[in-house]
Amino acid sequence: MENGSHPHPYIPKDMILPNYVPCFLSQSNILSVYASFTLILFSLTWIFSERLKKTKVDRILIFWWAFTGLTHIILEGYFVFAPEFFKDNTGFYLAEVWKEYSKGDSRYAGRDAAVVTVEGLTAVLEGPASLLAVYAIATGKSYSYILQFAISLGQLYGTAVYYITAILEGDNFSTNSFYYYSYYIGANFSWIVIPSIISIRCWKKISAAFRVQSQTKKPKLR
Repeated sequence: MENGSHPHPYIPKDMILPNYVPCFLSQSNILSVYASFTLILFSLTWIFSERLKKTKVDRILIFWWAFTGLTHIILEGYFVFAPEFFKDNTGFYLAEVWKEYSKGDSRYAGRDAAVVTVEGLTAVLEGPASLLAVYAIATGKSYSYILQFAISLGQLYGTAVYYITAILEGDNFSTNSFYYYSYYIGANFSWIVIPSIISIRCWKKISAAFRVQSQTKKPKLR
């Protein structure tokens, strides 16, 4: 403990976090703000996409890519570029999120190299690409499916690296089983299921388009 810092709740207990400051916000406050942001974003994208006369599937995808893009850029971007978030004593929301999430995976508080690398690439590359996917779907761009397919594969790859590196390092970074299953497992579950569904859908759409193209190019028999 240095300079009056508080003992941290993370694993391992002997991890050094100079000037650590505990969370100001409660878990319920942190989650309610995030839920409110999600609900507002969903409402805005749903209204916006309705005016564009998009299908329900496209409207849901517009919301998903807006949600995941902003999450990557704002939330994960803050983690990458604010390495000492655990020292924050102002109650800044983004710092509070990572202090809380680190209870489920203390590699974040400890700045594990693999985690920082995965989150950095996600924030810098996949975040803007996700917002580009919103534009592509909204305007009906021809590259929409290949873009969604590429981002989804990137998300699946990043999630795989995230879990595999944890397993190889002992998979012992959670304060307790509650945080393990609610944060470490639950908070990342969407980035396994949804990208998998989108990848399969895009694969089918792209394959169907190539089949049509190949059939139109066949020479007609006389």
